[in-house]
Amino acid sequence: MDIFVLLKQTFDTEEKVAVVDGAVQEDGVKFVINPYDEYAVEQAIQIRDSVGGKVTLLAVGPERTAEALRTALAMGADEAVLISDDRICGDEYEVAEILAAYLRGQSVDLVLGGNFSVDNGAGQVAIRLAALLDLPHVASITKMDIDGSSAVVHRDAEGDTEVLEVPLPALFTAQQGLNEPRYPSLPGIMKAKKKPFQHLTLDDVDGASAIAARTERLSLGLPPERQAGRILQGELGQQVTELVQALRNESKVI
Repeated sequence: MDIFVLLKQTFDTEEKVAVVDGAVQEDGVKFVINPYDEYAVEQAIQIRDSVGGKVTLLAVGPERTAEALRTALAMGADEAVLISDDRICGDEYEVAEILAAYLRGQSVDLVLGGNFSVDNGAGQVAIRLAALLDLPHVASITKMDIDGSSAVVHRDAEGDTEVLEVPLPALFTAQQGLNEPRYPSLPGIMKAKKKPFQHLTLDDVDGASAIAARTERLSLGLPPERQAGRILQGELGQQVTELVQALRNESKVI
């Protein structure tokens, strides 16, 4: 079975985000595998160990993403592909199109990814990719069983659980609870250094050089600091009047 795992490198969730001159500062920051992608990597490895096949990691991002891919290789994935290019802006449309351009030239039985990334939180790329490749997809799965040419999955659904059977090839995104991702072992880290790792640019992927982002970030900043609350004084009627004026003139919510 040819299994592809979509992987993104994100800030460590313990890091404090600093924005200077409209850009997130990355100096000295620790980066990790997007936590939801770890569930996808673990699930792919378990499926390969159960039914056979190959797990290929696939990422679109800056060169530093190689570190996250190496970690996932040390977990047990077989190969990695990093598409990195200064021309990539990185909006969800562009990334999905680049991934689709690459995967159209591959044999694909199963695609796994994280439910969303903890930095942007858009949850768009995998779903866009499924549409581009005309693959059935299920998001936010918490259980998965492969049965021949189909997969039976459970997914979160507004506090309840849906059970679906989907023919393969298909795409799924992983939710917390799907499994318990393993830690890379020392032998796994040593083996990862010898596993196939492709570094590609847009020119190496058929049709990718013509893909351009559809959105542009105009500004970026931290939310304003919360102001201290205040206690309204006077009679109830006076308090109501003052509250309405504050909501209208200061908060501008009415």
